[in-house]
Amino acid sequence: MQTKRLLLIVTSLIVLLLLAGTVGATPTDDGERSITVIDDSGKTVLIQGEPQRIVSLAPSNTEILYALGLEDRIVAVTERCDYPPATADKPKVGGFSTVNIEKVIAMEPDLIFAAPANTDEVIDRLRSLGMTVVTLDPQTIDGVLHDIELAGRATGQEEQASVLIRELQQRIRAVTENPAESPADHPSVAHVIWYDPLWVSGRGTFQNEVITLAGGINAFGSIEEWGIVSLEEFIVTDPDYILVSSGTGMSKEGYDVIYDYFMNEPRMQNLKAVKNGHVYVVDADTVSRGGPRIVDALEEVARDLRPDLFDEPAPKAIPATQAPGFGLIPLVCALFIVLRLRAKR
Repeated sequence: MQTKRLLLIVTSLIVLLLLAGTVGATPTDDGERSITVIDDSGKTVLIQGEPQRIVSLAPSNTEILYALGLEDRIVAVTERCDYPPATADKPKVGGFSTVNIEKVIAMEPDLIFAAPANTDEVIDRLRSLGMTVVTLDPQTIDGVLHDIELAGRATGQEEQASVLIRELQQRIRAVTENPAESPADHPSVAHVIWYDPLWVSGRGTFQNEVITLAGGINAFGSIEEWGIVSLEEFIVTDPDYILVSSGTGMSKEGYDVIYDYFMNEPRMQNLKAVKNGHVYVVDADTVSRGGPRIVDALEEVARDLRPDLFDEPAPKAIPATQAPGFGLIPLVCALFIVLRLRAKR
């Protein structure tokens, strides 16, 4: 009876581990660590030993790996991997969606972290060449936490992953555990990623989740992912707060063009957000990438919407600077920005 009970307990533990995406690290005949994980593409990946030569093919993956303390084991990244700043010194293996397979192979990696934007063709080719590839594709903040855990297991950094996840969860709870007391305290918020035409973030995006967890309501939550709204629709919607993207590809020579548009465009001057000084700049990469910094974005937006949650006052918005020639930015530029946002995920 005792033996059967013990067998049942062991079997239950194995099932739970399988549901978590791994059977755990087990020694091989020669004592080497061996672990099986299920990545975000549904692939079952066997990882032998503790990887020492890691290639990251996505900015969000790179940020996760650095947060896990793996900088010394990262041997190459893509040209789009720009955070933390130390990535500038890492060899590059091509662009985010234009990975150079030959350069990847030349790095002799024992583990590659990929993303869907690398394309199935590239990922399948790397696997066919005997490369060990784990695909990360978080779609939500919970998905980011899951992928931190997954990356930790795959690299032997389980303890570091657990510490990081607990820290991020604590910071998330600090924002969400004290919700606004009434529906009236949930302001409408628009997140604008470009202005000519007006591209906004809708449901199914990190930006939407950040707005919601911070206590706001997405003014354009009826839109799937990202979409264009007319100037008239934006003015009629008249959101209480406007968040505008800044950062890589969004600013020029020290000023934030989207912020300046709202502060200088005559037709926007009657908007509540503009009149009340509720137009805020959010770093485009921080609020778009599926990495640990998404919690930074959550805290930043929460500080803008509910400064009462924090001991110190919210930082003032960046002063507007006159920047002529807004209308000369072509539609293709806006489309490129949206494609980049999709790729960052």
